[in-house]
Amino acid sequence: MDQKLPLEPPPAYQDDPKPTPSPARPRGPLPLNLPALNMIRGRRVILASASPRRRQLLAQIGLTDLEIIPSTEPENCDKNLPPFEYVFQTASQKARNVYASQIDSPKGEPALVIAADTVVSTHSGQILEKPRSEAQHIATLKMLRDGNSGWHKVYTAVVCMAPLDSLADPGYAMETHVEETAVKFDQNVTDELIVAYVKTREGADKAGGYGIQGMGSILVEKIDGVFDNVVGLPLRATLMLIEKCVVNPVVGEEVEEAL
Repeated sequence: MDQKLPLEPPPAYQDDPKPTPSPARPRGPLPLNLPALNMIRGRRVILASASPRRRQLLAQIGLTDLEIIPSTEPENCDKNLPPFEYVFQTASQKARNVYASQIDSPKGEPALVIAADTVVSTHSGQILEKPRSEAQHIATLKMLRDGNSGWHKVYTAVVCMAPLDSLADPGYAMETHVEETAVKFDQNVTDELIVAYVKTREGADKAGGYGIQGMGSILVEKIDGVFDNVVGLPLRATLMLIEKCVVNPVVGEEVEEAL
């Protein structure tokens, strides 16, 4: 005969004079025990971006104590450049600007500067700006749905810079990576849904006008490539750049050749 489980006691009409203590909050995962992350833990790590999404992604690998110092340089690279080259130049400019502004800081030189830039482009290579009005926002999303069977591309460039312990010129290590992800909008998405999404304002501050990590996912049928690249930072590639910068930095003339 099966043993019956005891039933929960019925709720009391009065407060229990000895309330049951609240259960302990679940503990999060332990930080990644990797040499590169251990070397910069507790030191100045600067994110040269005001993007909350990039900050959240870096927190997933344990970089929670970041200084947020966006670049002050205008983003004036030629948008007629291929998207791959445009994000590379823009992210490199951000990294150099913030690194130069902080290398002689009273806080001490940074252990690491991370910069990134993300663009959305049509299949033909046209770089799409953040929408400037509701009408433009609606038109952009309709274009992404209707053009090239719903496919478009997202590019993110990541640049990491760290000072060298040696006196080798130019005195820093610099590593770069550009990630490409193809995204397909569902061509059955209606104009009504697009308008409803635009009115939420979720995508108003995002390149391409949508956030795949939020409600914007209802517009997307599938992707080909790295998901967090579409969010704004390819995390696995970023970790690899950090390891190259702080564990096995390229020095001297090799840095110039890598630029």
